[in-house]
Amino acid sequence: MSEELALKVRSELFKRRMSQKELASMLGISSVYLSDIIHGRKNGPKAQEHIKHIRKILNI
Repeated sequence: MSEELALKVRSELFKRRMSQKELASMLGISSVYLSDIIHGRKNGPKAQEHIKHIRKILNI
């Protein structure tokens, strides 16, 4: 799951010419925490909420 999410996020960010840092800023979290969420290193309830927001923002 995390690899699939990471690929989708990376692809969509590339298409939008958007950085991970910009996405993190939109979510109100650090880029390091965002990276941990995307790569499955953080997967608690709060991280799951952020994943929902990431999917909504990027339409994935």
